[in-house]
Amino acid sequence: MLHTPVKAPTPPCTHRVRAGFRRAALVVFALGLAAAPAAVRAQDGGMPVSTTRAEIAPVIHAVRLSGTVVAPRSSKISTSVGGLVETVAVDRGDRVAEGDVLVRLDRDLARHELARAEASVDEAAAELADAKREVRVGQRLAERGNLPQNELDAREAEVAMNRAALARLKAEAARERERLARRTITAPFAGVVAQKVTESGEWVSPGTTVVELVATDGLWVDIPVPQKYYPELRDGAPVTLHFDALPEQRFDAERVALVPVSDPTARTFVLRVRPVREGLPLTPGMSARAELRLATGTKGVVIPRDAVIRYPDGRTTVWRVQTKDDGDGAATVTERQVQLGRAFDGRVHVRGGLAEGARIVVRGNESLREGQRVRPTDGAS
Repeated sequence: MLHTPVKAPTPPCTHRVRAGFRRAALVVFALGLAAAPAAVRAQDGGMPVSTTRAEIAPVIHAVRLSGTVVAPRSSKISTSVGGLVETVAVDRGDRVAEGDVLVRLDRDLARHELARAEASVDEAAAELADAKREVRVGQRLAERGNLPQNELDAREAEVAMNRAALARLKAEAARERERLARRTITAPFAGVVAQKVTESGEWVSPGTTVVELVATDGLWVDIPVPQKYYPELRDGAPVTLHFDALPEQRFDAERVALVPVSDPTARTFVLRVRPVREGLPLTPGMSARAELRLATGTKGVVIPRDAVIRYPDGRTTVWRVQTKDDGDGAATVTERQVQLGRAFDGRVHVRGGLAEGARIVVRGNESLREGQRVRPTDGAS
């Protein structure tokens, strides 16, 4: 009887070991693919990097402060006459133009008073016309000797009194007309209704606020500035603005006013600026960040901020390209520790460790090694 040999099953641990070998081989292969470009770059003459020259430039003191968007006009619109609120034509958040109706008070009694005053004017005008006619008749009679002079003088005095009475009544009619007009409260400027303070059916007295109106065109930014910067700002300084509502954007600003009155508690004064660009989607109360570029009156070695490498221990370095190369366009780099000063406009002042004209790496400096061969790709000489 023949026996067929039975193959023993492969232990599970053997499968795991083989799978581990396969994964390790894949990782080594992937690392080899990733390292291949670097090897090719090295064979071609070095790591491509972007470089620039350290230069002498004016050193700017960039002061960063917080500000607030404010409206050029903000008013609590009130009534100059008392009365019953008939209509509130706006609601909170409504945008209105100059002259638009905000609130109307009851006008019936005012109309009646105006009608009475205008009727009195008509009556006085008729009396004046009759008095003038009497004077004309008297003058003809006096010329023929049929009317005493004192009678003629009396008629002329009557004309003068009627003329004065007419003027008084016209003034009263004008006053009633103005009172009627003031019962319709309109917007004194274009803006947005920030608050509706009254409702239909309420009684308001003279001086009562009915609507709060805020202008939204030509917005300003008020910046509290420490008093130590006041002398530098008197002659003006460039200002740029950043808004949380418009992230990653910066806007040039023009100065509107420098308020010379200092806040005695905060030891600050107000710098008021306006964005040069119009039509920005801003509203009063928004936060703003301002950067003031104050001239220091000095010059120094300046390099791009991207060229600086910062270490956790506080060291700051740059990679300097050695001036001697091997004739094929490649050069070597060495790391130099530098002492930094003020940062401004994407650049930084180097107070020590680097001389004017030094060639430094701006991009591609994240993984360089001491003495590594590089190939500048920007053509800086």
